[in-house]
This record gives sequence, C-alpha cells and structure tokens, in this order.
Amino acid sequence: MDADERDLLEQTLRKTMAGASGAALDTSLASLGWPEMLAEEPAAAVPLVFRLLGETGAHASVLNDVVLQEAEGPVGRTLPLPYTGGIWVEWVRDGGADERPLDPALPLRRVAAGGSVPLAWGRRALGWWLLGTGRAMLGLARRHVLDRHQFGRPLASFQALRHRLAETYVALEGAEAALTAAEDDTGALLAKAAAGRAALTAARHCQQALGGIGFTAEHELHRHVERALVLDGLLGSARDLTREAGALLLREGRAPRLVDL
Repeated sequence: MDADERDLLEQTLRKTMAGASGAALDTSLASLGWPEMLAEEPAAAVPLVFRLLGETGAHASVLNDVVLQEAEGPVGRTLPLPYTGGIWVEWVRDGGADERPLDPALPLRRVAAGGSVPLAWGRRALGWWLLGTGRAMLGLARRHVLDRHQFGRPLASFQALRHRLAETYVALEGAEAALTAAEDDTGALLAKAAAGRAALTAARHCQQALGGIGFTAEHELHRHVERALVLDGLLGSARDLTREAGALLLREGRAPRLVDL
C-alpha cells in the first residue's frame, strides 16, 4: 500500500465511521475489505483503523478479529477478553450488552474467565484506539481555548492551560512512538500502557480546559473520556501493565532493548 492508496483509504474509512458505528460499521468495514487487509497488511491496517475509531468516536467489533488473527483462529467470532480487576468480557457482535455495562455505548458483556490467548496485537490495536481518542480530546480542548475568551483574553493565552495541553501533546506523541516501535510482546505491553496513560492524561487535562461544558451531554468530550476509561482497562490497564513490566524486568534481571538507535 503506497502513500496515495493509504490516504484514499483513510479518507474512505473516516467518512464511513462518521456515518456508522457498531454492527453497521462492522458490515461497512467488511465490504471495504477489512478481513483481507488484516490478513495481508496488519502493520498498516491495524494502526489506521483503530486510530480512526478513536478520532471519530465510532466503535466496531474488530478487536475480536485482531486477537483471533494472532491466535490463528477464524475471524468473525467472539472470544473472552481479560479486563482489569480480574474481569472477563466479550465484545458482542450483534450489539447486545451486559445489563450493567462498563460503557453504555459499547456492546461489552461480562463472561466467565477464558483461556490463554496471545494479546500482543490486541494491545497494539487498543493502543492506537486510545491514541486516537486522546487526539480527539486534545482537538476539542484546543478549539475551545482558541475560541473562548475570559477577562478580555483568549483562554489559550493563559499559561496554566497551555502547560496542560502541552503535557497532553507530549504524552500522546510519546505513546505514538512506543506504538510504532512495538514489535514483540514486551513492546506491545509497554505501548498499550503508554497509550492508556496518555489517553487518561488527555482526559484529565482536556476536562480542565473545557470546564463545566465538558461534562454536559451536548458536548462530545464526555463520550471520549468514557471511552478512554473503558479501553484502558481492556487487555490490562496502564497501571496493571506497568506492574507486569516491572515484574518482567525483575524476573529477567535486565531491560530489553526496545528500539535500536
């Protein structure tokens, strides 16, 4: 896939996700060749599709496909996925959800504990989703502080807000670098942790930048905040994965080289 083809695909996917979500988006992605892209070019398809899910606020059951593909199983099914706190969930394809959903907008259902499955690609996919969600929140906050005025000055001129948004930007850039460099299980674990932490940083700082309006049902921010909180816990939260990485380092007695400089 060359640069022109990638740009055209991104435009098509963004337009599709702007008009569909859930089961309808699953159908649209299948018609655009998602199963073939995942099988033939996962390194290009996974970052693109999941980042756009975050940026647009749409959702689809494609995480199932990524995990199943890595497990060398047939895509199109569902399987239990670990969640922080010892919970297991299933991303239901028909849109059904648990009676006590983690996020009312997502078709997640609590299930009995599942078996061991490889999670590296799933964590990378969720990392890109969290990155897109964080960038969406930063974009909302940036537009708000540029447009709104207080004491006769744009909010963007206040140093405290500038520092918060700059910290968010740095965290998101660092997470993207970690995701790009992730090539093995350890890299995927650390990248998911970095993306989760960056998205939570974005939620905290962008909420402060928007103030009370960010809590209202009419504004988009609260939906991205809820999505970040739920996705961070799926396949291991930033806190859980950081502890797992620390235990790995102690067990092996050395720090692996993640990027060759």
